[in-house]
Amino acid sequence: MRVLVVEDEVDLARAVRQALEEEGFSVDVAHDGESGLWNARTWEYDALVLDLMLPRIDGWTLLDRLRGEKDVPVLILTARDAVSDRVRGLNAGADDYLVKPFSIDELVARLRALVRRSAGKASPVLEFGDIRIDTAARAVKRGGEPVHLSAKEYALFELLALHRGELVSRTTIYDHIYDEGDDTLSNVVDVYVANLRKKLGKGLIETRRGQGYILCSDPSAGRFSSGTR
Repeated sequence: MRVLVVEDEVDLARAVRQALEEEGFSVDVAHDGESGLWNARTWEYDALVLDLMLPRIDGWTLLDRLRGEKDVPVLILTARDAVSDRVRGLNAGADDYLVKPFSIDELVARLRALVRRSAGKASPVLEFGDIRIDTAARAVKRGGEPVHLSAKEYALFELLALHRGELVSRTTIYDHIYDEGDDTLSNVVDVYVANLRKKLGKGLIETRRGQGYILCSDPSAGRFSSGTR
């Protein structure tokens, strides 16, 4: 999952980025509101972590302008702890509000919950066929047995699982599992898909040539929850 962190404290932004990357997120960072708004408009993010007291344009203004264009989940991360600020932030369109100082574990848990809810999946556990994905633990099992996936394999699989039965374009995949500094070769997604099929079943993912991929609802039978093939 790809996250944008808009935070003007450089050391804090670096620490948050490192912690989120260790948890499997792809992370972009902006150090002022103007750059943050540009990033948010340019790329497709799974969530934004937004400070309020930013140079150039503040977090309130960024949120107001963004909400007229995109529905990306926004978590406000700020030192402003007054109830009136919390109310203002949530009423302005934020999906969550976390006060500094904060626990990185809580930030990660809140971000994952926001991403799940935005995809219409309230539970941290996704199940289909004999496959079980624990999004909190970032663990996959098939038939009760653990399946080892690399970080990018897991990120791709989770993205497809959150949108099971839907066509996920190659552009969407690149936008959601890589950050803006990545220059990965274009065929790497095909390699990850091939690896997922080897580890989880040949009927797991259907390729729509020139379009993208669809995750089966029942990999053993090759049936799709959308009813299309």
